[in-house]
Amino acid sequence: MTAQAVIVTDKVFSLKGGIHPDERKTLSNTTPIAEVPLPSVLVLPLTMHLGAPADPVVSVGSTVRKGDVLATAVGGISAAVHAPTSGRICAIEERVIAHESGLPAPCILLEADGEDDWRARYGLPNWREQPVDELIQRLRDCGVVGQGGAGFPTDVKYRNKHKPITTLLINAAECEPYITADDRLMREHADEVLQGAVIAKHLLGASTIRLGIEDNKPQALVAMREAAGHLGIDLRISVVPTKYPSGGERQLIQLVTGQEVPRGGLPSDLGIVCQNVGTLASIYRAVVFDEPLISRVTTVTGEAVDAPGNYEVRIGTPIETVLNQAGVHLKKADRVIMGGPMMGFAIPDITAPLMKTTNCLLVPTRKELPRPMPDNPCIRCGLCEQACPVNLLPQQLFWASKHRDLDAAELHSINDCIECGACAYVCPSRIPLVQYYRYAKGELRNEQEEQIKSERARARFEARQARLEKERLEKEARRKARAKAAAEARAAKAESGSGEPDAQDDAIKAAMARAKAKKAGATQNTAEPSREDLEKALELAATKVKKANERLLVAEQESPAMVPALRKALTKLEEKHATAQAALENAAHGEPTRTEVKKETDS
Repeated sequence: MTAQAVIVTDKVFSLKGGIHPDERKTLSNTTPIAEVPLPSVLVLPLTMHLGAPADPVVSVGSTVRKGDVLATAVGGISAAVHAPTSGRICAIEERVIAHESGLPAPCILLEADGEDDWRARYGLPNWREQPVDELIQRLRDCGVVGQGGAGFPTDVKYRNKHKPITTLLINAAECEPYITADDRLMREHADEVLQGAVIAKHLLGASTIRLGIEDNKPQALVAMREAAGHLGIDLRISVVPTKYPSGGERQLIQLVTGQEVPRGGLPSDLGIVCQNVGTLASIYRAVVFDEPLISRVTTVTGEAVDAPGNYEVRIGTPIETVLNQAGVHLKKADRVIMGGPMMGFAIPDITAPLMKTTNCLLVPTRKELPRPMPDNPCIRCGLCEQACPVNLLPQQLFWASKHRDLDAAELHSINDCIECGACAYVCPSRIPLVQYYRYAKGELRNEQEEQIKSERARARFEARQARLEKERLEKEARRKARAKAAAEARAAKAESGSGEPDAQDDAIKAAMARAKAKKAGATQNTAEPSREDLEKALELAATKVKKANERLLVAEQESPAMVPALRKALTKLEEKHATAQAALENAAHGEPTRTEVKKETDS
């Protein structure tokens, strides 16, 4: 019999800053989740997560089944990639992915066979009986990552518990305008979300599950309450006011608990782990059914979409296929944005694949989301400071970033900026503040990496110098030991009165004599040119003098500026010709060469 659930509504604390942009969530949250048909070819990037790229374990031509591992996680922070359907690996190559850079990345191309045949699965309905480490390893093996946008590998959150965890916080705020994927997931699959939360609580050793949800999701809240009561799950609920960016991890923790995550710290420093709604549903399916993360719910919305809504999409499906399914009019669309209007980015190529972190595809018209207007000088109004939810000074950060004053930017805590865009939203001068901050952050990271490289190089140099000095001292010690032993041997010999020659001294003298003789022979073996060589040298010198005279005549007629240089070169050639001629005449008069002198001496 299911135990009676304790469901409590908690007090909500205040959050400084924030904004209230037009939500537009009703465009997509009124219809059930639909499924996008399976495409003929799936493109699976090896970098759909934070951390190291996955390492392919299949080759071109391999046949795989749905759920098979295509690439394994590498290192501490990484995530595996799985086959979203059965089929054949048709290529492993670089393809354009959904990234604002527009650069290609390594991908595995899977040609679907239409069977959609699952591999053998080994679910754990009695997961409580399994060791915690094995359950965490299953999350890693199933490639589960955070689906709120960052893509952080989920297993890492449950391994790195440097402090006891007391609270699992379900992040159901979904504060970004337009996005409603979590809203529909809670309405339709609240039981999976909460059962995933129970598993996560077990892995963390936490005592409390808390739900942070905005007050603009009443139906999702009702569904979560009913599911918690039905499943007998104790749940503490905090209904936070609709304000952007209340869905940020640190902001939601502050709203729900009144505690602030320390600068440079993690939520775990407060005994809290925050988990997204979609991620918890994936945890449940991975542990209980052994299903890897091969599909997700994605919002497709905007005024250029005929059928806006939420769609269950296989990972690796071309974004163009998803847009066609939703009836997108690309002629009406100004651009396609991955994510929301506040923190999303325009996709350079809609043939790029949908990834594990694609929570929304926003297709607005130009009128709906106008292009940014040219920015004007800052008027120091202070609105950005009032909107910042992290209590920073955006104006000072802007000046520091614009003038690349990285020390000042770091002094004003630029790394604490969450890049939510609230400051740029309220700026009357339309300054793209977030872009400036991203630039400064990137420069700081580059400088830190260069400093780390420099420190490593210095450490290697010092280690090498120490090793060489040690080797030198050891060699010197050995030499002194040999000299001391030889001196002692000579002294002992002198005391014994023996007049016999020292064999070692004789060997040394003989070696020195051989070396001296060899050096003298090498000096005498210098070859003397023959008469035939001298004749060839004279002929070559005469040819060069003739050509130089011809070039000089041409230059006097056409290029007077070249005449001095050519005359100088002609003089040198004539000197060489005279030298060669003198050498040949000496040989003709019978004067002996050095080679002949050597032969006579030897005989």
